Amino acid sequence: MANRRSKVEPQKQERAATGVSGLDAILGGGLPINHIYLIDGEPGAGKTTLGLQFLLNGLAKGEKCLYVTLSESRAELESVANTHDWDLTGIEIYELASQDSEELGNTYTVFHPAEVELQQTMDAVLKIAEEKNPQRMVFDSLSEMRLLAREPLRFRRQILALKQFFSKRECTVLLLDDKSAPAGDLQLQSLAHGVILLEHVALEYGSERRRLQVQKVRGLKFRGGYHDFRLTTGGLEVFPRILHDEPRPGVDRGVFKSGSKNLDALLGGGISCGTSMLITGAAGTGKSVLSTQFARASMQRGEKVRFYLFDERLTTFIQRSDALDMSVRKEVESGQLIIRQVEPTDLSPGEFASEVVRAVLEEEVKLVVIDSINGYMQSMPEERLLPIQIHELLSFLSNNGVSCVMTLVQHGIFGNPVDEAVDISYLADTVILMRYFEVLGSVRQAISVVKKRSGNHERTIRECNVGKGGLVVGDPLTDFHGVLTGVPQYKGSASPLIQRSADIPKKRDKKPSVLRKPRK
Repeated sequence: MANRRSKVEPQKQERAATGVSGLDAILGGGLPINHIYLIDGEPGAGKTTLGLQFLLNGLAKGEKCLYVTLSESRAELESVANTHDWDLTGIEIYELASQDSEELGNTYTVFHPAEVELQQTMDAVLKIAEEKNPQRMVFDSLSEMRLLAREPLRFRRQILALKQFFSKRECTVLLLDDKSAPAGDLQLQSLAHGVILLEHVALEYGSERRRLQVQKVRGLKFRGGYHDFRLTTGGLEVFPRILHDEPRPGVDRGVFKSGSKNLDALLGGGISCGTSMLITGAAGTGKSVLSTQFARASMQRGEKVRFYLFDERLTTFIQRSDALDMSVRKEVESGQLIIRQVEPTDLSPGEFASEVVRAVLEEEVKLVVIDSINGYMQSMPEERLLPIQIHELLSFLSNNGVSCVMTLVQHGIFGNPVDEAVDISYLADTVILMRYFEVLGSVRQAISVVKKRSGNHERTIRECNVGKGGLVVGDPLTDFHGVLTGVPQYKGSASPLIQRSADIPKKRDKKPSVLRKPRK
């Protein structure tokens, strides 16, 4: 039965760790020992790799381990191990296919689907298990047994006999199956003590995504739902899904200021630590600059910051920061600021969330910047699940007293507050809206705070401009009406507007240039 809490408390049952830390976290410590478990998945999903990790973990603890294979040879298993830099010395590998081939003599296939051969196969499995007396065993795979049985009833009886045999022995068994059972056939799921499903999904573009689900473990609370994982050198790397957790006691809930007097006044004094802020606006309005300004303010307080770039290249970010006198090279070299350039097609949402969790828990990061949510959305196979993913992530950060700054690009140059690719404004604690507006023949930018859960804020609209040191915020635009429409009505003087060098026309020469005749 799945548990709704994010932390699965270890129970008073002796466990067998799977060798995959993420999967053990989902299970609350591992699999209860001395039971049979089904690892189900299509070919290439990672079943054999998981089985070898399970045995290697037991071998490291001094346990006897046995791998019985009907579908792969020893050479193939060793080849898989070599790709992960594993040494299988100490694991007993029994090739049931080659043994039966010798006994059957001249045959076209390894097995004939006959009842006598099925019984011989079962007798061989039970015999080797009794001789070796392992504490951990992997049986690969049940699809060969299903072909021998031919009939579902006969197959069920053999699996039930296998279960009864191991129930009398102190052995934890993983049965690998490749989803070759007819649709709707759940007899294996009903006989097994637990079921783990491995899947890999091919997207229309980009690398494939892998995910697993613990479908059942009798008498055990676990973290339900799908969890992303990756097959890397070293085996499976599982990224447990984030769920709600209780707030940590003693976290800092003070006020976090940007360093700009006018901007802090617009925010009602600043934002509360541990809250989330969404900066939304059209492209080029200064969202990334403003998020960088908050990051620098956090680092000036001695805090660690994680900056995730989904749209911009790392070199471009560094160069722009240098050009605006907002250099972060020193902080990057010291490790106070870690900038990660994320490729949405290669990074799954679960892997990204797990990286943020690790940064918070292990590196004590106090500010996370996501630039932008639009790029994060591209990593989601299903866009409708994006608000749920972000809600889980923001809840975790808030409970740990970590602030989060996100940017969201609106469609078009002038943008439209209701024309967003995805609406997550209701999830953020503070929402800053940045807009273009036209006045006196020039395009300018405006900034306003439309929402702040943790306190009061200014209701005015101020002009802003990207300049040296970051975003320059001017006085309230009291002489304009309809700024948010992009074409405001002007009813005052131009003096309150920010004076920009680009707005000042170049002085002409007092005397016109004279075209001189060429010398003879």
